[in-house]
Amino acid sequence: MTTPTTDGTFTHPALFYRSQREYADRTVTFVREGLAAGEPVAVAVPGPNLELIRTGLGTDARDVTFLDMTEAGRNPGRIIPGVLRAFADAHVRERVRIIGEPVWAGRSAAEYPACAQHEALINAAFAGRRATILCPYDETRLDADVLADALVTHPTVIAGGSERASEAYDWRAVVARYNEPLGPAPDADVLAFGAGELPEARRFAVGRAAAIGLAGRRLQDAELAVAELTTNSVVHGGGSGTLAVWAEAGKLVCEVRDTGRLTDPLAGRRPPEHGQIGGRGLLLVHYVADLVRMHTTDEGTTIRFYLGI
Repeated sequence: MTTPTTDGTFTHPALFYRSQREYADRTVTFVREGLAAGEPVAVAVPGPNLELIRTGLGTDARDVTFLDMTEAGRNPGRIIPGVLRAFADAHVRERVRIIGEPVWAGRSAAEYPACAQHEALINAAFAGRRATILCPYDETRLDADVLADALVTHPTVIAGGSERASEAYDWRAVVARYNEPLGPAPDADVLAFGAGELPEARRFAVGRAAAIGLAGRRLQDAELAVAELTTNSVVHGGGSGTLAVWAEAGKLVCEVRDTGRLTDPLAGRRPPEHGQIGGRGLLLVHYVADLVRMHTTDEGTTIRFYLGI
């Protein structure tokens, strides 16, 4: 499979598989290589694949951390801080080994660009870290464009039992390609806001969200996310912005536009440092939302988040 690596380099292969048997064989071997090397191991993949690996490991499964990626990674922007870094940072003195499968058949067209950017940004988030992160891709069910992107976001690829360098590797290109305009807000209610209208913006969002059907914790999540984004616009995004709210395919969608620019591609994807004050706004939005999409240029930034009703 892969030779266990013990130095300080980061390894990030894509695994192309064509059957459940191949998937189980390759991933179980990968996990056992890590366990044999004394590495902490985590597996974060969709539920059915999680059970394939757990079953294949037998009693070795007790030494592995398992996470269902359809829950832990529903929002791709939450995976780096909430799954990968959370596990790696809990074992900072050791090299870690992780299987992360953020792209599966059934991901929506709205979700996929965020998935591709996530895969690209792993390379920046873990540069210099002692970690191996294997990302499986189903060759039989994923589109050709998705598989092509995997070659760009991963420095190596494992296919047909052999590992090779990817000549297409250029993770920054994928980050830039999917920094795309998000399109118009259909039939949205829109509010312009500045510093004096932040409380009104929260009330506006909560009222529209409740009318659409959000309640309880989901309604609180919407209020928190809107409060963080509108405050960021006032403090960092030129002092004002616009808030749009609408319903789309069974989800609440909120969008904040301002004239600021996000220059850090990992903004919102870094866990806070010990004792850090502030700087958590976009991270909190990633944690509460089902999906976050962003578009930033010299003229301004748009951040759109989705919450299931």
